[in-house]
Amino acid sequence: MNIVILAAGQGKRMRSARPKVLHPLAGRPLLEHVLEAAEALSRALAVPARIVVVVGHGADEVRAALAGRAGVRTALQEPQLGTGHALMQAAPLLDDAEPTLVLYGDVPLIASNTLRGLVAAAGGDGVALLTVRMADPTGYGRIVRDGRGNVLRIVEQKDATADELAIAEVNTGILLAPTPALKRWLGRLSNRNAQGEYYLTDCIAQAVAEGVPVAAVACTAADELLGINSKAQLAQAERALQARIAQRLLAQGATLADPARIDVRGELTVGADVAIDVGCVFEGRVHLGDGVRVGPYSVLRNVSVGAGSEIVAFTFLEDSAIGAGARLGPFARLRPGVQLGDEVHIGNFVEIKASRMGRGSKANHLAYVGDTTMGAGCNIGAGTIVANYDGANKHQTELGDDVHTGSNSVLVAPIKVGSGATVGAGSTVTREVPAGKLTVARAKQVTIERWQRPKKK
Repeated sequence: MNIVILAAGQGKRMRSARPKVLHPLAGRPLLEHVLEAAEALSRALAVPARIVVVVGHGADEVRAALAGRAGVRTALQEPQLGTGHALMQAAPLLDDAEPTLVLYGDVPLIASNTLRGLVAAAGGDGVALLTVRMADPTGYGRIVRDGRGNVLRIVEQKDATADELAIAEVNTGILLAPTPALKRWLGRLSNRNAQGEYYLTDCIAQAVAEGVPVAAVACTAADELLGINSKAQLAQAERALQARIAQRLLAQGATLADPARIDVRGELTVGADVAIDVGCVFEGRVHLGDGVRVGPYSVLRNVSVGAGSEIVAFTFLEDSAIGAGARLGPFARLRPGVQLGDEVHIGNFVEIKASRMGRGSKANHLAYVGDTTMGAGCNIGAGTIVANYDGANKHQTELGDDVHTGSNSVLVAPIKVGSGATVGAGSTVTREVPAGKLTVARAKQVTIERWQRPKKK
């Protein structure tokens, strides 16, 4: 099957220098959602797809965004002279032996199941077009039928008569047609119309004139056909997609405190009995194991969380792996490269970066741990920091099992702290700390007897 995705439009109403089809929806470009629908259709039908993306405005940026997708070809439309003209640019890349499906890079919510229905309606050699009934069809091409309900043609808004404007059934632009016939019809298109463009929709009248069967398939899920031409429409599509995601999570057994207040910008997978409070954002790939609880207004980006762990409110986790039975937050931060063992506790205003913490280790208050390998059962006291950066390079710190640091300690890397060691509160440690002993590194306390506090003049 040939699949052509029209993605050349500028999107002036977006008021952005970014090409319209690269604006993010649920964390991914609009165009990527359409490509995924096309690829899902190919898998469902068990037929290979030859995908061609027609680029125009911001062509280099769009091509760069497609660089990671093997087998996707591009065709340049310059200047942009309508949908028919766009498809003409892709025509040389199409296989005549296979039908051609036309999709749009700014209609990102189209579902592969809907497209399967379109393919079935077209049969072997017919044309199928996707339509929808709208209470307010302003701006859309109308589907004109004869007295028996057969499709005759599509008329654009600016070229429609008063009677035609009253038609509620509109064209979505998505269609499937035999490729040799489609190329023939494209060659006959004219731009003698109100917009001076080559309309792809004019191919329908040609198909009818040649006696080619034309099937109109009604789409009942209106949100699938949301076209993105403004930031307001982008926001509308975002909420529609997030609502879909929320319903899927609920069906998988997750508890959502408010399905309208969750944002998944990537892929979120959940185990049994997961609970997610309001305002949480999930980016990239996130997995929540059985019984995980996520508190309100937390952000998880590329994170796996083990069974039974709790993420308390206002916690930010990024590129990290968390074991089972752990507790993080509130107001905790994991920067990239963190691996936490089972039953680890990370408390309020604690930051961990590029570090490993063994089973049952804790940093409960106001601490920073960076570039550190820590054993099991350690306790990092309030105000403790690992000074891992000398102004030019990062250095490593190693803590054995059952290490305790007192409040306001500084471990100056590179340094090793042996198992069972205790660092006294307020110590700044610069040399290796022996195992099983108390190490204190602070100035002797002195009281100045005759000192007086300065007074205001």
